[in-house]
Formats: sequence, structure tokens, C-alpha cells
Amino acid sequence: MCGAPTDSDPAIGPALGPDTGEPATGTTAETGWQDGHLVSRRFHDVYFSRAGGLDETRAVFLAGCGLPDAWTGRRHFTVAELGFGTGLNMLALLDLWGRYRPAGGHLHLFSIEAFPLSAADAAAAHQAIDGVNPAYSAHLLAHWPRGARGLHRIAFPAIGATLDLMIADAAPAVAGWQGKADAWFLDGFAPAKNPAMWSAALLADVARKTAPGGRAATYSVAGHVRRALGAAGFAVERRPGFGGKRQRLEARMPGTATDPPLPTVAIIGAGIAGASLARAFSALGIEARVFACGPMASANPAALVTPRLAAASADAAALHAACFRHAVQLYQGLPRAVIATGVERLLCRDDDLPRARATCRSGLFNPDALLLDQRTLHLFDALVVDPAVIRASWLPDVTPRAIARLTRERRQTLLHDAAGEVVASVDAVVVAAGIASTALADVRLRPVRGQVTLAAIAPERPPTSWGAYVAPTRHGLIIGATHDRDDNSWEVRTTDNDRNVAALSSQFPDLAARLGPVQGVAGVRAGTFHNQPVAGRIARGIHALTGLGGHGFALAPLLAEQLAASIVGVAAPLPSAQGRLLGS
Repeated sequence: MCGAPTDSDPAIGPALGPDTGEPATGTTAETGWQDGHLVSRRFHDVYFSRAGGLDETRAVFLAGCGLPDAWTGRRHFTVAELGFGTGLNMLALLDLWGRYRPAGGHLHLFSIEAFPLSAADAAAAHQAIDGVNPAYSAHLLAHWPRGARGLHRIAFPAIGATLDLMIADAAPAVAGWQGKADAWFLDGFAPAKNPAMWSAALLADVARKTAPGGRAATYSVAGHVRRALGAAGFAVERRPGFGGKRQRLEARMPGTATDPPLPTVAIIGAGIAGASLARAFSALGIEARVFACGPMASANPAALVTPRLAAASADAAALHAACFRHAVQLYQGLPRAVIATGVERLLCRDDDLPRARATCRSGLFNPDALLLDQRTLHLFDALVVDPAVIRASWLPDVTPRAIARLTRERRQTLLHDAAGEVVASVDAVVVAAGIASTALADVRLRPVRGQVTLAAIAPERPPTSWGAYVAPTRHGLIIGATHDRDDNSWEVRTTDNDRNVAALSSQFPDLAARLGPVQGVAGVRAGTFHNQPVAGRIARGIHALTGLGGHGFALAPLLAEQLAASIVGVAAPLPSAQGRLLGS
């Protein structure tokens, strides 16, 4: 394989706590049951009222924030929460939204949890509470965080709702959130038992992340909570409490909430970036026009969706982990999109093994998602997918026209063809044309030519990568890929098929000997010089999603949602520190 193993470590997965032994954010909550009620052993408090969890949610948080009346006539409505816990508040809110959703409306949910429950505890809690909507509960539990820190984005497409669940400490999560809430549910454990969740600094950040006219509700009437909310700009009043509590708080921010107008949008490019953008805009109520003409790097018969190994930057590692997690969730929900599940990565280069160890210990992946066994990293959540199925599922009708130039006129972006004719005029255009994006937008990209080799034989081993890779397609094997920087040729080369076969032979000579006739498919990927993708505004009315390199199928879905949210003016999923990595 990669030579004799030089590492004697036993198989390891992610470590959930730092070396100090102190509990780390993302560590599964320490829980128990008392008289049929779920309790936190860490904070010595109950997860929901003994007088009725769902009734408390409806009285304190839904009614306390004026729901559903507050979203009447709104296209986009955002609710944020401190203290996700069992997810009960979000489930009650989703049920209310499903029954009283405005026509074409989208509900954005943002919730924070430092110590997530296990899925088993959450399921038991849902069963213990009368009135929980079983369909929403089942969907949430199916996508319940399994231990990974960071962003977990869970869509409820049937009712136009999206939950961004951040497994992180509250203060940095609120500070980094790129949204403004129309309503806040302040539902941490009691201030006396979890004071960090109720600090004046955190509540001031809550106020800064509240839209004009936004409201906040909580069961707590502690004096320092009332004073902190008032000092932050809320008008605070006491209201009758629920159950054994005599009072609760409602708070309102001055002003009136408004929806920004929906922009008209064009997308240039119909590869995985363009398809992901079309899907993201559609979810926000915008049917973008897609223009594409010519070859694309997303046309191979199979693609690997694997996480990037840990790098020096913690923000970059968290960004790539969140993108990978979201992409896997979406592809698993598409019929026939997944060809194979699970990829083995052979750690052949000198820096592979320490990076694999760092990845396993980062806490950014679920404990059951990775296993490092000497010099093989087992990626149990990684996928091999069918690009054609994904593009067909997400793309609308594509206008087969090459766009040669973009100009601005009267607050519109004009798309011109090679003859100079204006073929579209829109509020915003997103350039997602791979290496061709350089000619349309001011983005510095580097061409990276890659050729794969196809063989019509049955696979005899799991998908495997080692710098090169071998994986199944619908009709045989794909082997690749060459990686030639600053080469922009799309021509298939016999010598590159020979290189791929030689790389396969170096690891699996018996498989290479069975290949028989082969054929090649060449493409030119777009890389960046700073090693991070581009997903953002380039100029007024002009944006780009490009520079994805060889990780387009892992990166594009979440980055498209990030970019679409920023263009529409709604809450973007990624924390601000990660968003700053995405510039040109």
C-alpha cells in the first residue's frame, strides 16, 4: 500500500474534550430522568417544565413573541434561540408555522447548544411530551447532531423552514451569527445555574442581532436579566408566568419589521456550483435564470464527497467540515444520487498522518464518522455521487447561451453575449462558471487540469483515495485524477490515462491488471491562490461562487446557500469568521 506502517497508535476517533480534561463544547450532555422528567446533571435543572413542556413553550415563547400574528404578510421571518435542549421550542414553532405559514413564506431558525443531548435522550423526551408533531420530531431526530461541533443545517422543505443549529458556546455563536432575529427565545438553564447564558454582554449581543420591531421572550424575571435587556435597548415588561412561575418577561425592540424586495437573479454556469445556487435561490422564493454553454468540470460520471483533512486554520477546518456535513445530508435525500457510502483514505504523504490525527481529534466530525487505523483513515460518511442526477434534480431549464461580458446600467446588471447583445437584465448575477469566471468577474483563479480514466469493470473494493483515487460509477470504475496546475486544456490525453493506471497499479496492482480498455474524461478545475473558495460579492450587482478546486461537490451546496442568503438579505448560515475566508 503506502509502505510499511510507521505508526503504532491504536485506532482512534475524535476526542470530545481538550487535554485539560475540562468538558468541551459539543460534549454530549450529562442527563438523567427524575419522575419522568429529563434533567441536566451538569446544570442541575430540568429541560422542560414539570407542568407541561409544550404548554410552557406555547405560553412563554410563542405567545410571548406574538406568534403567529407577528409573521403575517412576511416572506421571511427569523427566530433565534439560546438553549436548544430537546428541540421542543423549535418543534412547536415549526408546527405553528406549518399551520399558519404566509403564502410563499420562509422561516429561518437559529439555535445554540453547547452540550447537545444524545439522539436517544431527545427521542425519549419527545415521546414524554404530549402534542409533539411526530413528523417534525422524526425529521429532526433523523438529522440530530451526533457529537460534531459547529453548524448543523437542517431543512424542512415541505413547509419552507430551515434550522441552523450551532453546537458552540453561546457568546461566540451569537457574536458570529450573520442574521437579525424577529423573535428571540431566551431559554437557557436558570440564571443561577448557568449564569454565562444570561450575562449582560451576551444579552447586549442579542439586542444587536435583533431586527427592528423584534421581540424576545423568557421564563426568567431575574433582576439582572430585566436590567440587561432594558440597557440593551429592549422595552421590557413582566407578564403572568406559566405553571409555578408567577411572572415571565416579554421584550420588544423599537421599530417596524420589513422584508427587503426580492431581487431578480441570473446564474452563469450549470455545474455543481450553478445547480447548488439554483436550488438555494429557489428555496428562498426566487427562480433564477441559468445560462451555460460549453464544457464543465462537473461532468464526470462519479464524484467523491470527502472532508478536507485539518489545516492550520481552525475557522477553515470548521468551514470545510460544515460544508461536507451539509452536502452529505442533501445528497442522501436525493433518489439515486448516491452510488456508494464510505471512503478509505490511505495516508501516504509525510503530512497525511498528523493531519488525519488532528482531524479525528478536532471535534468537528461525529465520533462514528471517522476511524484512524494506522495509516488508513476510514471516512464512514463520505460518499460517491452521480453528478448528472444532482444537476438534473436541482437545475431549472438552462439557457444554452455563452455570456461574454457583464455591465451595469441603472442599478441593473446586464448580461451580454459574444455579439454584444443584452440577453438578460437582473438585480444580481452570480458567476459560477469555473475557470471561465475569471473572464467575467474580477476573480484571481488558477486553472488545474484533471483527467480521469474510466473502465467498464465491476468494483472489487471500497472507494479509496491516496492522492489519486478509485471509485465505482454506475457502469464500472473511475480512476483519477491528474492534477496539473496552470494547464487549461480540455483535450483527453492517452499519456494521462497511463498516469492514472500507473497510480492505481502502485496501490492495487491486481485491480490495475484487470482494467482492460479504458477511456478518459478531461476537465479544468478552478483553484484559488489562497486555497479557499470564493463565495461573495465581487462588485455591485456581481457575485461569484467559484474556486472550489477538487472539492466542488462537498463545498458548493452550503456555500451557495450562504451566497443566496446574503443576496436576498436574510440570515446567512456560516459564522462571520468563516464567511470572511470566502473573499476573492
